Amino acid sequence: MNTQYKTYNFIFFFILTTVILSCETESAYEDVPPTIANIAVSNPAFSTLEEAAITGGVAVTLSNPNPNDSSGDYTVFAPTNDAFARLGLDENTLGVLQKDFLTNTLLYHVSNGNLAGNTISEGDMSISALGVTRRFVNRDNELFINGSKILATDVDAINGTVHVIDKVMIATGGNVVESALALNDAAVFVNPELSFLVEAVVYTGLVDALSNPDANFTVFAPTDQAFIDLGTALGLTFTEPANIRQLSQELVTAVLLNHVFADVSADKFTSELSAGSFETLGEDTITLGMYTNGLLSVSGSGNMSPANMVIPDVQTTNGIVHVIDQVLLPNM
Repeated sequence: MNTQYKTYNFIFFFILTTVILSCETESAYEDVPPTIANIAVSNPAFSTLEEAAITGGVAVTLSNPNPNDSSGDYTVFAPTNDAFARLGLDENTLGVLQKDFLTNTLLYHVSNGNLAGNTISEGDMSISALGVTRRFVNRDNELFINGSKILATDVDAINGTVHVIDKVMIATGGNVVESALALNDAAVFVNPELSFLVEAVVYTGLVDALSNPDANFTVFAPTDQAFIDLGTALGLTFTEPANIRQLSQELVTAVLLNHVFADVSADKFTSELSAGSFETLGEDTITLGMYTNGLLSVSGSGNMSPANMVIPDVQTTNGIVHVIDQVLLPNM
């Protein structure tokens, strides 16, 4: 009996020890932070970002330590599904973007090292993995990176930190004209969006002026549909960009200059814009509406209704471009 009792005691002790060690091991595993890529995979609010990371070829990178920083960390500003939806994108429609552009856009949201939320201040700069510098803005006691509001900070990952933002950040790597050409040549979207604008810039001889590397333009860029609608309003049929040449060069020049702020020393993200009237490089003004949900309406003196921002806060090497859905007309 005594031997049997000792045997039962040993078996019970063995089972108990195994369970305790198993629980401790499981608990320790659960306490280990996920990788940055795992955060996107595990949170349904980042399903579009997850698909973008896979399609853009950066998912594996963000699953591992950063080889380009001694800390092994990345800092990622992560757009939510709602942020992608602002551009009409979700995990099923990312195919409208060229892969190279998608990859570069994702890298624009990444930086080396671990940037804690409590170390970010108004006016600070941060260099992205793309090599383009982003800036932090404080608006109404809320912090923005470029034109994107930081919704949450310091989501810990084993290979860095994630900060959540409400808009996708875009940088083209080219100047204002080169950026429009990239859109025109389907280097960004599979279907070009600014073909008429490019034609108008070439027609009016403004290429060199808008390529000035020493300027910091704030430009409002009408989509193709905006120019097509303008043609209709004028009783013309714009079926291709060259149709813009039905209008006089003088008129098209006046219209284009009405889309650029007169102060070319300070480019402005939406987070830095306020309602009011602003002088343009032309001889008129444009008016911005109230700042609402990260956007502002914009209208020219000759518009019956304001234009909406379609793609705000596109960073170029010599300014910020806000793509809009209507041509801004001066008083004519």
